[in-house]
Amino acid sequence: MADTSDFKNGLVLKIDGQLQQIVEFQHVKPGKGPAFVRTKLKNVLSGKTVDKTFNAGVKVETATVDRRDMTYLYHDGSDYVFMDGETFDQIAISEATIGDSARFLLENMNVQVATHEGEPLYVELPVAVELEVTHTETGLQGDRSTGGTKPATVETGAEVQVPLFINTGDKLRIDTRDGSYLGRVNS
Repeated sequence: MADTSDFKNGLVLKIDGQLQQIVEFQHVKPGKGPAFVRTKLKNVLSGKTVDKTFNAGVKVETATVDRRDMTYLYHDGSDYVFMDGETFDQIAISEATIGDSARFLLENMNVQVATHEGEPLYVELPVAVELEVTHTETGLQGDRSTGGTKPATVETGAEVQVPLFINTGDKLRIDTRDGSYLGRVNS
């Protein structure tokens, strides 16, 4: 149990049998009336976000979430297999749990796996990854008011929008949160 003064970003609460992670929070002390805490909560399993207000000092049940550094090994049917670097234990995590993050998973990539009572909740990739372009059309410069983009397929099979000067074989930095192009990597 924790009260509202213990709130911090990333804390996982158990509300109505659901695991909710605090994305952001704000303590509010109005001129009249009691203080309260305004929070934005993200459902750990579904990813939906909701706004919720708690009165100051209210006790809320917390969930223990274990975050471990693991290495992605391989894709096996509908599961992704990860290995703990310390104990060498391997766990299989379903495609549904990994979700959209699978687009940027490379073999031997280090990730964080969050578990609750032994059940995997989500996989957290590094913020940026370096991937090689396996296919893209040649870009034609023309008259336009802003820089143009074109689709490119990277080595994981994901398609990202890149500037026109990117060619097949270039190494790129890609933001894993939204799949946006961050820049070219010098080889």
